[in-house]
Amino acid sequence: MSMESTVPCPFCNIKVLRSQLECTLEFVANFGRCRHANSHFEDEEDHQIANDRQLALQFSSSSSLNNGAEATSPKSQTDGGDGGEDSIHVDDKISCLMALQMRSSFYDVKEGLMPLLKRCLELELESHKSVTVLSGVVNHFQSTVSEDIGWGCGWRNIQMLCSHLLTQRADARQVLFGGCGFVPDIPSLQRWLEIAWERGFDELGSNHFNKKIYGSTNWIGTTECAALLRSFGIRARIVDFGPKELKSLYFSVRGAKRKAVQVYGPMDRYLHPRKHPQEQNFSDPSVCEYTDNLLINDFTSNTDRQRILAHWVWNYFTDKSLLSSESAFPRVIVSDIAPLYFQHDGHSRTIVGIQKHQRDGKHYYTLLILDPAHKTAALERSLNENSGWQKFIKRGMHTLQKLQYQLCYVDRGIAGGVEVEQLKTIDSIFCEL
Repeated sequence: MSMESTVPCPFCNIKVLRSQLECTLEFVANFGRCRHANSHFEDEEDHQIANDRQLALQFSSSSSLNNGAEATSPKSQTDGGDGGEDSIHVDDKISCLMALQMRSSFYDVKEGLMPLLKRCLELELESHKSVTVLSGVVNHFQSTVSEDIGWGCGWRNIQMLCSHLLTQRADARQVLFGGCGFVPDIPSLQRWLEIAWERGFDELGSNHFNKKIYGSTNWIGTTECAALLRSFGIRARIVDFGPKELKSLYFSVRGAKRKAVQVYGPMDRYLHPRKHPQEQNFSDPSVCEYTDNLLINDFTSNTDRQRILAHWVWNYFTDKSLLSSESAFPRVIVSDIAPLYFQHDGHSRTIVGIQKHQRDGKHYYTLLILDPAHKTAALERSLNENSGWQKFIKRGMHTLQKLQYQLCYVDRGIAGGVEVEQLKTIDSIFCEL
């Protein structure tokens, strides 16, 4: 009688009888259930589960990817079809990650951080005239000593942006992270980014990391955020702000060169009519040009780069319906506009709103930001007490002293068909400061 063959467990590589495993890789990837494999998940308090999860995620990446094999689409097989167990479909990797990804832990503010901020802004309006526009729900994800202090701000800003998309946009909730409905932790996000790279999103940027980011402490920026979101069909766009000399460069913390489309003022998608996203060719630079000569002349005659950036952010968060009558001071408006990933040399933060003050007939702007470097508990306490919260959240335009800034924003709707292929190439829109 022939001996029954053995196969490695996908979670720990222990050799087990094929009959004992009782499931195929596809079944494990989609349901995570089998007699042996389930033993790794029976005790969630056991420290061993962390090691098992790490091994499983490594398995989901497969050695074929480590050897440089690439896939051209979610359902295409990696090169080297005779590679046996080392050749895994991209959709299998996605299914496996969907089953294994972990929810990110964060300090959950009972009343919600944004409602607390709205209340404090309304209380301070008694002393001066202003209009404030806020994103809706945004959870704050702080960097922690045990996880990502010193390198994780980019991932935390992605988590903050996704917390809004998952809560405020039903279409995004259906597609993000396999429809899991929660914000994954950093290791899971790193795996999703690797899959996006393997599918061809941001090939130039992926080459900088050799298409590997899982387990590393490398800094990331807006391009990685855009590539990750675009891989789900989310229309993530990038805008560069910098001096004229850099108009042909795509600013990032690693200085990668990319195509940048030059415009002469803040990109105002809401106050200036555009084609519907599905009718636009976003790879065509002409769709980003401005035809409003008054707007162009206004900003080309102004050398104040803070004002250019401020007006762009203000126009992003507002539309004509929100601000049809500016005489109705004071007020705080909650918008469904997504927050902004705000990058500059050495750090990144999330812009959750903007405030416009009126003094002596002039307008002044203040950015409202959430910083991953701050502690959520301290933010909550200062907002509850209405004391000291301004130092955490408010940033006057005079504080923006960098020569270069970069924003990642999200358009409405989910891309499909040809547009998804166009989204694989990440270009930027350039605003001269």
